[in-house]
Amino acid sequence: MKRYLLLVLVGVIILSLVISGCDNKTTVIRIATDATWPPFEYVDEDTKDIVGFDIDLINAIAEKEGLEIEIINVAWDPLLAGMAQCTYDAAISAMTITEERAEQFLFSDPYFFAGQIITVQIDNTDINSKYDLSGKVVGAQIGTTGAIEVEKIGGATLRTYDDIGLAMQDLMNGQIDAVVADNPLALSYVGENPDELKTVGDVFTDENYGIAICKDNTELQAQINSGLEAVMEEGLIDDLVEEWLVGD
Repeated sequence: MKRYLLLVLVGVIILSLVISGCDNKTTVIRIATDATWPPFEYVDEDTKDIVGFDIDLINAIAEKEGLEIEIINVAWDPLLAGMAQCTYDAAISAMTITEERAEQFLFSDPYFFAGQIITVQIDNTDINSKYDLSGKVVGAQIGTTGAIEVEKIGGATLRTYDDIGLAMQDLMNGQIDAVVADNPLALSYVGENPDELKTVGDVFTDENYGIAICKDNTELQAQINSGLEAVMEEGLIDDLVEEWLVGD
């Protein structure tokens, strides 16, 4: 009888430890990003790690809030669809806050101001603003605000790309006349190819980047906003601008 009671007691202790271990298990937050958008998110060719402005920002927010995160590299269209279906918990990918997107998922508070700008070949003289794009073939990444803006320009022919780098390559090869993209991205490509590319005109949209969050997860939205506010008060955004946008 004593042996039976001892076995029962041991069983109860083991069960309680298992339940306790399950209760303490940390939930991993799945963060999607389209790592083709330097300097905000891209794959480092040497380390194969996903790096950039956004990656440093989300890691800092996670540290502030005690969140365990997993960064998942996914193409832009599947990223948007995945966020609408809550396949991912959140996404950080130089994403402009728009009314249409806000109907499909939540957003954090804005963390960066950007806008669309035109990139052309270095020797181009006939495109100086968006008003000169009529009759031209203009590249943009599919599903982005750049593509949306090109579609608004009468007479412009939009050519979409899954990867903005492919659009820039076609531009340098003379296969398209211009590329419309977010100004930090455009300036990054111009900086890497100063003998081949230049931006023209002014930024012609007003956009704010935000972190997308699954529509059902207001708790995560509150945590991300709390962490974002904390790191912004510490001056992290200015530090990231200096590191990733201003550079050497």
